[in-house]
Amino acid sequence: MNIRIGQGFDVHAFGEGDHVMLGGVRVPHERGVVAHSDGDVVIHALCDAMLGALALGDIGRHFPPSDPRWRGADSMTFLRHCNALVAARGWRVGNADVTVVCERPKVGPHAEAMRARLAEALGIDIEAVSVKATTSEKLGFTGRGEGIAALAVCLLERQ
Repeated sequence: MNIRIGQGFDVHAFGEGDHVMLGGVRVPHERGVVAHSDGDVVIHALCDAMLGALALGDIGRHFPPSDPRWRGADSMTFLRHCNALVAARGWRVGNADVTVVCERPKVGPHAEAMRARLAEALGIDIEAVSVKATTSEKLGFTGRGEGIAALAVCLLERQ
């Protein structure tokens, strides 16, 4: 088989703070997220997609929240680790597609910066990385502004 596809999902509740990390970009917001690491839902969902494509479990298995080493960690560390796992097994990320689900903050103004950061970390062309957002039409926890979520899909290709 020359391709594999993985999907990922992550969610964090809003809490104290003045920004959220999304795709490695600091996005100003009136709240932060409750998380063990920096709570970057974009990267966490993408890592889960990559690990899923490799059948290696999820991000919590590789970076358990019970491990104090990961307290406040930059999620780019997780993404680079997952990308190294991909390469070590003879694969490379062909493309990645991420959707952020929230009413606020507005993701659109930061999407290009996120694409650039993700592409750089993965060592792929920015044209192979998509970051977009949607609301949940004021329904559920994201609609009520209680938290933020992200879904990701990635395609792995044999090197």
